[in-house]
Amino acid sequence: MTRDELLESLRADATGEAAQTIVQLAVDYLARAGGGEGAVSRGTPPRDVAARFDEPLPSLGLPLDVVAQRLRDDVIAEANRLSHPMYAGHQVSPPLPVAAWTEAVIAALNNSQAVREMSPASTHVERQVIRWMCQLAGLGERSGGAFTSGGTEATLTALLAARGRLMPEAWATGVGAAPPVVLCGAHAHYAVSRAVGVMGLGVRNLLTVPSDGYRMDARQVAGMLQRQKDEGRAVLAVVATAGSTATGAFDDLETVADACAGHGTWFHVDAAHGGSALFSESHRARLRGIERADSLAWDPHKMMLVPLSAGMVLLRDASALDGAFAQQAPYLFHLCEDEPSYDLGPRSLQCSRRADVLKVWAAILRYGASGIAGFYDHLCALTSAFHAMVMAHPRFEALHLPETNILCFRHLGANPRASGAAAAMGRGEAAADDATALDELNRLTRERYNASGEGWITSTVLDGRRVLRVTIINPRTTEGHLQRLLDGIDRIALDIANA
Repeated sequence: MTRDELLESLRADATGEAAQTIVQLAVDYLARAGGGEGAVSRGTPPRDVAARFDEPLPSLGLPLDVVAQRLRDDVIAEANRLSHPMYAGHQVSPPLPVAAWTEAVIAALNNSQAVREMSPASTHVERQVIRWMCQLAGLGERSGGAFTSGGTEATLTALLAARGRLMPEAWATGVGAAPPVVLCGAHAHYAVSRAVGVMGLGVRNLLTVPSDGYRMDARQVAGMLQRQKDEGRAVLAVVATAGSTATGAFDDLETVADACAGHGTWFHVDAAHGGSALFSESHRARLRGIERADSLAWDPHKMMLVPLSAGMVLLRDASALDGAFAQQAPYLFHLCEDEPSYDLGPRSLQCSRRADVLKVWAAILRYGASGIAGFYDHLCALTSAFHAMVMAHPRFEALHLPETNILCFRHLGANPRASGAAAAMGRGEAAADDATALDELNRLTRERYNASGEGWITSTVLDGRRVLRVTIINPRTTEGHLQRLLDGIDRIALDIANA
């Protein structure tokens, strides 16, 4: 293309008609998927999908309608339809339409959040949304934080702040030959071990607090902290979970907070999934004690139903972030004597950072705190209803009571009593054989159910056993959809068991 052709393409592509060529794809997708049209997932073999994109680097550009056609036929057609009411898979939300459309504004503005002069409006939006969230968590007047790409970055940032408090010289000199340890539960997200590894502490210095069911046994934290002190080992932080990935369980934050306060230890809460319970009068009690946390991670792109990515790290004392990233960059950050610095970059891991806050802000403006709470309550109520369906079915068992919108359950085979499946957690060779057979049954059932396109679920391992798992995260889902999902899983499991 010549220079004139390139410039003309910019003008032509910036019109409403051109935008509609692309935007209409998203509008149609949300309308059809949200209405339950078609399969949840095509299940096309990965190599066949990959073959569509195995092509030389284009030398010349294509007309916009051809680009739109490729998006429609090769990408959207093969996407998992998270907005379909039969989707009950991972903890990634079907986005609220207002948040999805706001993504286009974020991209069009393309303002970087690192420095105020590059984001003169969205800087202040982020500061205000962070204030709102800190107030919901009860973190106090000195609190603050930053938006992140998600819980992994938020937890890393929080532990860097903890390191800055415990070891002020670590940024310059490193952690030395005897790095501090971090305590977390057995069901903590891998973000914790990743942060420990990235920080150079060594994952061997991540100590696991024993479990009580599928949550941390908070009663043991104080004793473990005392043992580290007796052995002369410094503790960087204790990480509790509010809404675990596997089961949605909430640790006892009050008891962990007591233990940390007694030993002067940094207390971090991974509330990436469960933080949104703070909006709900019915569920916020599960987070009792979070106001005593030194830091917390929270993902609006989960239970606040905004598109990826939108995470936050919040701190009870925002100044601790100054010790997390002790850098100077005069080519970006300009301090003025007559006004405070509004730059967000010095307290954030990322420099080139989108204004993801805008989609969260837009969602809050559209629905209000009561609307966000309503979505949360609705999804939790649906999960409780699904738990009742599982418990009432003779060929299924639930592994736990749901605390949020996550439930793990198993199919017990065609004839649970005859096969001894209900006792498969017991001892002896026969019980072990039954357990192994059930593991394979549930693995294959999930695989074939998802491939059918009728619905979509996930799987995990609890107590060494393969189980099925749902995250009911679509407000369009009804109890009728959930009964259909359970019946479909049962039908496929019976086909496998009787083959």
